[in-house]
Amino acid sequence: MVQKYQSPVRVYKYPFELVMAAYEKRFPTCPEIPVFLGSEILHESKSDDGAIHVIERSCKLNVDAPRLLKKVHPENEEWTCFEQSASLDIKSFFGFESTVEKIAMKQYTSNIKRGKEVIEHYLKELISQGITFIPRWTPPVAHGQKAEQAPAASHEPSDAPLESGAQGSPTEQTGSSCPPAEPVSPDADKLDADYIERYLGQLTPMQESCLIRLRQWLQETHKGKIPKDEHILRFLRARDFNIDKAREMLCQSLSWRKQYQVDYILQSWRPPALLDEYYTGGWHYQDRDGRPLYILRLGQMDTKGLVKALGEESLLRHVLSINEEGQKRCEENTNLFGRPITSWTCLVDLEGLNMRHLWRPGVKALLRIIEVVEDNYPETLGRLLIVRAPRVFPVLWTLVSPFINENTRQKFLIYSGNNYQGPGGLVDYVDKEVIPDFLGGDCMCTVPEGGLVPKSLYQTDEEPENADHIRLWTETIYHSASVLRGAPHEIVVEILEGESVITWDFDILKGDVVFSLFHSKRAPETSHKEATLPSTSAAGDNVQLIDKTWVLGVDYSRVESPLVCREGESIQGSHVTRWPGFYILQWKMHGPLPCSGTSLPRVDDVLASLQVSSHKCKLIYYYEVLASKDFRGSMSSLESCNSGFSQLSGATTSSSQSQSSSHLSR
Repeated sequence: MVQKYQSPVRVYKYPFELVMAAYEKRFPTCPEIPVFLGSEILHESKSDDGAIHVIERSCKLNVDAPRLLKKVHPENEEWTCFEQSASLDIKSFFGFESTVEKIAMKQYTSNIKRGKEVIEHYLKELISQGITFIPRWTPPVAHGQKAEQAPAASHEPSDAPLESGAQGSPTEQTGSSCPPAEPVSPDADKLDADYIERYLGQLTPMQESCLIRLRQWLQETHKGKIPKDEHILRFLRARDFNIDKAREMLCQSLSWRKQYQVDYILQSWRPPALLDEYYTGGWHYQDRDGRPLYILRLGQMDTKGLVKALGEESLLRHVLSINEEGQKRCEENTNLFGRPITSWTCLVDLEGLNMRHLWRPGVKALLRIIEVVEDNYPETLGRLLIVRAPRVFPVLWTLVSPFINENTRQKFLIYSGNNYQGPGGLVDYVDKEVIPDFLGGDCMCTVPEGGLVPKSLYQTDEEPENADHIRLWTETIYHSASVLRGAPHEIVVEILEGESVITWDFDILKGDVVFSLFHSKRAPETSHKEATLPSTSAAGDNVQLIDKTWVLGVDYSRVESPLVCREGESIQGSHVTRWPGFYILQWKMHGPLPCSGTSLPRVDDVLASLQVSSHKCKLIYYYEVLASKDFRGSMSSLESCNSGFSQLSGATTSSSQSQSSSHLSR
């Protein structure tokens, strides 16, 4: 595989002719570049008018290979813009050609890094010898024409095969005079070395080369706006400067950004008022390194309420806007502090974190958001400071950390209790005068304090979120349903293995319903409600799964006792299946309990029936099936606030209808 190198543009404040004369003094040997042992000219030619001078050289490099391999500028027209490119193709080296190419190119470029110093050295040597001016090349004057000075042409010497036990052909292309009309800038086709150091930071020669080559590839092939150099560099870093992997990751991200119009999210999207009030995060000055600082009071946030009230779509869009704003602030701070700032710091306060934050649908939504951010905003997080981590935090960390890139995980600093105070704590990373007041600092922080989201704000499908925007997710974690009298809402789950776990989480937004779970060996046939139902259209997409001809105890059986769920309640539960087959989750409108003998129905049941008889009930729900062996340590077994019942079959554990979720004990 051919190894390639492309240098950034380096500016010499000397005329082109003098720089090229200094460049020629590197040959046949150059003590300032130890890896370069010598060279000899293989071919030399000049154009008839003298404008082009080509030299091909065979160069000897001293490559320190592993033991195993050893065995077998625009402001002044008198300045010169200089760049080099090289390729290395080992023809034969005992089957280790690719490895030797990488080693040789790495050492070659590490020496080339000193290229500017070397040419500066020879420029001073020429000046010390009294050579301060070399006449500029002019084209031949035709008979009868007046001579005019022409711009200098590029010399294009090329270094031909390496000779060090291996045959290769690195080629160098060198500089040209800088015309004042075409300044070298961040937006130019070539990147200036001083610009890279000033705005992008210290890079090795090969890292510079990868950036320039990927940028050139995008300019040649990408249809649309070319991303900024900082953006390209993040993807290279995320893939350890493997240019092929970085190219693939970047192209997928650019396609994603175009498809969902992410480039315009800061201009086109405004957070709902609900987010402004209950989302406990915001920007707050910067850290000691000049990185923008974002504060997230996760422990004070009603994550469950936000997911149910806004859905994942709005939360994801809000997170994307935060990342876009973070990149914008990094650019502003780069200009403000005069040094490259390419990432931001996040300070997460976990005081108040409890099992409410760890219910499975919420963690699932979090993991989906993490996946999108990891794929499209790599290397944007410079540091994550987690303070006041409670005892429950290791559970959350165990669940989430496998989905976070290793490079990102290494940027996490976690403090429990009050360990963040004093030396070694926040003051090492954030100036004392900007530490928020709720963390013991003197700075007033405007980040919202959060609180519980009212259940009256929970969302249903009848209230579409951000209908004017292209949806980033076509599916949602929570679904909504309407329940009419005589028109229950039913879902069928097919179980192939005997011992699996069906989990559910639902909220009753309007009316009272009865929740039941049934089992059948027969596959229910889906059929829509008949027109005999009152207000059929109001039933929405409800389908009848349990056929009216089925007989309870013959065609299907009840595996969970019916549970009356009142308006405003949140219910979580699970069921360990005993047999394969079809399990049906059913929600139906609550009515009076049937009479038994001379007993009368309860008064509150009668009143509830009368109250909702002419109205439909509304709920939002989530369900999932897990393998039994994976359930014990899964997110589903974590407690949730105001959770409902989990009545397991008699063969597994006793039923419970208390207001706390039960745990499996098998």
